[in-house]
Amino acid sequence: MESKDTAVERGSGNVFVDLGFPDADAHLVKAELVSRIDDIVRDRGITQTEAARLLGLSQPDVSRLLRGDFREYSLERLFRLLTALGRDIDIVVRQPRSAEGGKLRIAAAGPA
Repeated sequence: MESKDTAVERGSGNVFVDLGFPDADAHLVKAELVSRIDDIVRDRGITQTEAARLLGLSQPDVSRLLRGDFREYSLERLFRLLTALGRDIDIVVRQPRSAEGGKLRIAAAGPA
């Protein structure tokens, strides 16, 4: 086996920034919210059909959402899906933690 030098570049922590997406922070927040939805569905051991009934979606829509096709979902709609799954949503506005300015961030409390 031949050894080849491979350049490694450290990511920013947001793959959407690294890929040059506009509104990268919002995409990352949506991805984190969808990940929480997926965690809840898995932890409950429910099918996509059962999740669809709880969320007011069709099973194919749940499938697309959980596979990462969430572009057409607003943050507000994702919040409503989480509350339909029995989760509280707290939105906190505060001074930035660094000189870089404001950021969107999701912090999950407790288990899914």
